[in-house]
Amino acid sequence: MPSVIYHRAYSRYSFGATHPFNPVRVEMMLDLLDALGHPARTVAPEPATREDLLRVHAEYYVRRVEALGAGEEVPDCGDYGLGTPDTPAFRGMDEATRWLVGGTLHGARLICEEGEKRVLQLGGGLHHARRNYASGFCVYNDLAIAIDYLTRHGLWVAYLDIDVHHGDGVQQILYEDKRVMTISLHESGQFLFPGTGSVHELGAELGRGLKLNLPLEPFTEGESYLEVFDQVVPAALRQFRPGILVVQAGADAHFDDPLADLMLTTHDYEAIFRRILEWADLFTAGRVLFTLGGGYALGAAPRVWTILHLLIHDLPVPGRLPEAWRRKWTATLEGTVPAALHDPTPSRFDIPNRQEIAHRNRQTGERLLEGARPYWF
Repeated sequence: MPSVIYHRAYSRYSFGATHPFNPVRVEMMLDLLDALGHPARTVAPEPATREDLLRVHAEYYVRRVEALGAGEEVPDCGDYGLGTPDTPAFRGMDEATRWLVGGTLHGARLICEEGEKRVLQLGGGLHHARRNYASGFCVYNDLAIAIDYLTRHGLWVAYLDIDVHHGDGVQQILYEDKRVMTISLHESGQFLFPGTGSVHELGAELGRGLKLNLPLEPFTEGESYLEVFDQVVPAALRQFRPGILVVQAGADAHFDDPLADLMLTTHDYEAIFRRILEWADLFTAGRVLFTLGGGYALGAAPRVWTILHLLIHDLPVPGRLPEAWRRKWTATLEGTVPAALHDPTPSRFDIPNRQEIAHRNRQTGERLLEGARPYWF
């Protein structure tokens, strides 16, 4: 039985009611699973310890997060990405983030120590946090901390990031690590935060050729996304032969997301998740740890993650959403909630240069493989 990790303390990781990173996304997902008759049977983690954080983060950085979380003034906090409009400081910030880190770390422990195969962490995915710098709504990097744990316990890790934004923090922290392959599919940094993630960022030292980036054109649709996904990911996994997949399952590449310009539908996400589970069975004996991540359209992200939960549990994906759930959340959000779990079909958009976008993405995949393959042999 797959494990699902969650604690109500996750909701404390909140930058305020008007900030895009809204804990209500997970609340909506859990409520939807209840309404569908498939309630999430969750296990509760413990918060990460300070020692856990210091495996990845600089002590002087952690000290500043702790001080801000205690309500103290930290005059130089902006030099560390803290107290900015993207990542505001808030009371209890250190403890709130340690709960999310603890959840992802608990998932890694379940796989290493309990022999779990599929684990879903209903939080985390804070992939922009660097060793000594907060960025893009991310304070501590739960993914890098969990990956550090996995590699110390003998597993080589393939990290797959499908968030619409480049997984820059995970890449930066693990840039020289030969035990970790990172693969990030994201809207090109020429157009979107954080401005990184080109095909030329291949890693350094013994990690050279193991840090892979697929920067996609704005308005990329599902057909093109899946084409380059299939072009690159299985080839890389076949070469690297990881012991586990760690997946940041951001939902912000959905066409309705307000912070980016990719055009995936829920049907595309279902196809992506099915492929990842198949590749886990093929390459890692089924071992896969999912976290959540970005996803700022409240009508989309809970549906995407509900689909992920259902697929992990080998449950059918239903059609229409329960009407009581729709009424509740339409009233709560003061906006219309979709009628079905999946977006309407057909899912083609009026994008006049569709073929050119697909061609450029295909070329990007080719350039990436040409750059990485010399280091694989």
